[in-house]
Amino acid sequence: MFESLTKKLESAFKNIRGQGRLTEANMKDALQEIRQALLEADVHYKVVKKFIADVQESAIGQKVLDSIHPGQMIVKIVHDELIKVMGGNNAPLTFSQTPPTVIMMVGLQGQGKTTTAGKLALMLKRRGRRPLLVGADVYRPAAIQQLEIVARQAGVESFSLGAQANPVDICLMARGEAQMRGCDTLILDTAGRLHVDSEMMMEVRQISTQMKPQEILFVASAMTGQDAVRSAKQFHDTVPLTGVVLTQMDGDARGGAAISLIEVTGCPIKFVGTGEKLDALDAFHPARMADQILGMGDIVSLVEKAQEVVDQEQALDFQKKARKGD
Repeated sequence: MFESLTKKLESAFKNIRGQGRLTEANMKDALQEIRQALLEADVHYKVVKKFIADVQESAIGQKVLDSIHPGQMIVKIVHDELIKVMGGNNAPLTFSQTPPTVIMMVGLQGQGKTTTAGKLALMLKRRGRRPLLVGADVYRPAAIQQLEIVARQAGVESFSLGAQANPVDICLMARGEAQMRGCDTLILDTAGRLHVDSEMMMEVRQISTQMKPQEILFVASAMTGQDAVRSAKQFHDTVPLTGVVLTQMDGDARGGAAISLIEVTGCPIKFVGTGEKLDALDAFHPARMADQILGMGDIVSLVEKAQEVVDQEQALDFQKKARKGD
């Protein structure tokens, strides 16, 4: 994951020379390399522009700590800015105080939406909830059968009215079905399309209006880079997405989607798919993702410890001055 981006960033950090303070001069080439690495990783160009400006603003004028190489200082600064651009903190699911909680899965075809619905159902089941998987994709051949298989594998219940039914009616009836079965969470597997079209958007909007879901999760493959970001933006313009699930993060993802999504769409990444098995779904943590992108957790820790020492020394100096003032 992110091998190409990681190697290019490592190269950029090694090229920073000079001691004392970080300056525009000794950072110029490195920032250009970082900019190029991010663009080649398919990060949105506006995100790259802002990211580089933020790194530069944070770095210039900073004193290089004793025993720390300037390149290591930049690693820490880039790490912190990556965390910021990816949302800062983990964004948990919102649950309704009055069950059932409704989670609506949306997205294009072939992104792993149905499997992700099953993964989420299994995750919630393990957390003590009783999910009901709802097959509202009446267009794709065997979509409902696939959902039923996934539900059995996850050990959860499923519901559908068949391929001839109206998707909005299926979702509405599922609410009553959940109450009868004692299920506290509805996961709606809505239809995808090969591309965004007005008919699909109208159906998604109708389901959202009728069901008033607590969560509308856009499912997209991390392998598609900027296509995932553009599609998420189009969906978000139609229905209020509450989050994104990035699938295929175990593949050769360039990182562009993960870094760009929240900045472009305003939607946090809530989960990432890390494999084909049903338990291969993880909550998204920006700090952990920044660690994976940089591959330099040891350097980040080194700089953090050096900063702690400086902070402690400054605190002691302040205390001494305060005592003298007394």
